[in-house]
Amino acid sequence: MKLFECQNCGQVLFFENTHCEQCGLKVGYYAHKETMTSVKPDGSNWIALADPNARYRFCANWELQACNWLVEDGSEDPYCAACQHNRTVPDLADPANVPRWQRIEEAKRRLMYTLLKLRLPVPTRASDDPEPLLFDFLAAAPQAKVLTGHDNGIITISLPEADDVEREKLRAHLHEPYRTLLGHFRHEVGHYYWDRLVRDGGKIDEFRQVFGDETLDYNAALQAHYQNGAPANWQENFVSAYATMHPWEDFAETWAHYLHIIDTLEMAHTFNLKVSPRLKSTEGLSATADRDPYTIDDLAALMAEWIPVTFAVNSLNRSMGQPDLYPFVLSPAAIEKLGFIHRLVRNSAPAGKRPSETRQPLLKRLFAKG
Repeated sequence: MKLFECQNCGQVLFFENTHCEQCGLKVGYYAHKETMTSVKPDGSNWIALADPNARYRFCANWELQACNWLVEDGSEDPYCAACQHNRTVPDLADPANVPRWQRIEEAKRRLMYTLLKLRLPVPTRASDDPEPLLFDFLAAAPQAKVLTGHDNGIITISLPEADDVEREKLRAHLHEPYRTLLGHFRHEVGHYYWDRLVRDGGKIDEFRQVFGDETLDYNAALQAHYQNGAPANWQENFVSAYATMHPWEDFAETWAHYLHIIDTLEMAHTFNLKVSPRLKSTEGLSATADRDPYTIDDLAALMAEWIPVTFAVNSLNRSMGQPDLYPFVLSPAAIEKLGFIHRLVRNSAPAGKRPSETRQPLLKRLFAKG
């Protein structure tokens, strides 16, 4: 993720903004140009200042304060590129469901931003694809417990996960260091892309060399994990304790961490963040986030930024009495798995469609004006 700026007045915009705090213009995310844009009314449509030659409207979920993305006026679909993937939303007649659903949608938009920017396949139901990417956001029923998970392209998010108190209770009960809505999306979509890029992409043999044999009985592995927990030395080979359960979960957990890294480093790049601690030896602890992570082919270059950045922000969080932002240690084996995913993602982008760096970081440009 990164910062944006109002095309009308230059005010900094955030991804979740619905209007500019300075000039008051409405703003929305224009996925085609990967930018937030200020808009001005034009009859029943809107002129996007980022693309004034075309006309747009807001996603249908904008009226429900659940989306701020734009739709091209010629589109027959009332929903944006993110909300077209919704298959089921909770009963919005129940007022308790609305704010939870809105928080889920906010996390989903951040996921979709990353997937689109990575040029990953994101087919909808309107496509001819036999396995579109779809979302079910479900409230628990009296006789039916809803589990967050993935099944044949359908990602289910349990509505109680959007309740901060309930999610924190579950995190503590499961002894997890990290549990967020965005983390759920990133993990579950990892299962989807295992199907798309590994199973259907002819990468099974390469996958097994790095992650192990996915034909191991999943249900038996699940029961064993919850009965016995992770091996004592799990940090030597895995990004998380849950990743030890089965090669599929190892891949999904590692995939989620890859998206964590890309998204966070993009924001660090926006700030042109430089980490250089005042220590006698700063080996492995210094970095400047001066490259767009979406354009970096070499995972080692990403890690050279990621490790110092997380060391710094974890230290800052502790200064405020907060838990670590990134409470994980990446072993060489875990980094090798991240490398597999990095190559998988980079090679999946259509020829000539990989993101390329063309602009300076936003804050660097703003400061240069002075």
